[in-house]
Amino acid sequence: MALIPLLPIFHRFNREYFDGSLVKGLKPLVSVRWSDGRLRNTAGFYRHGRKSRGNRVCEIVLSSPILENLPSSAVESTLCHEMIHAWIDLVLKVSEGHGPNFYARMKEINSAQNKFQISVRHQFPVPVKLPKWWGICPSCGLRSPYKRLVRGLACKHCCDALYDGRWNSNCVLIYEPVSENC
Repeated sequence: MALIPLLPIFHRFNREYFDGSLVKGLKPLVSVRWSDGRLRNTAGFYRHGRKSRGNRVCEIVLSSPILENLPSSAVESTLCHEMIHAWIDLVLKVSEGHGPNFYARMKEINSAQNKFQISVRHQFPVPVKLPKWWGICPSCGLRSPYKRLVRGLACKHCCDALYDGRWNSNCVLIYEPVSENC
């Protein structure tokens, strides 16, 4: 399925649920875009702040890998969820995640329509990333799965038991690749 344009939905939701407060003149206060294909762990996010060169960033990004094959209601609920975050930040000027302002606006929007339901956590299928490495403690032999190598990581159990909770090089994990038939 082709990705649907997000800006028309943004403008409609802004009118219907945010009293036009996320647009100044004709320009949205936040940019809205699809991810470039790398966003695979969450359906979307809202971010604001400064980039490395000092430019201000304020955007909503939706995951194309997660949402592209789901019904339009999944796109709408995710976009509206992120718009609530933007509204709280840009209009209310409050710093909160899923706090009382978020819950109040979510409840208000959910009761005003029945095309989609906004929730704090989505239930969309997210591909599971299998571990690539086993981290093995040289002291106790405990094997823990890791998706990437982490230098200097020590076995907490052994550091606690043998070194009064302090990091010790004798407990630094040794990594082995996970075998294919594991």
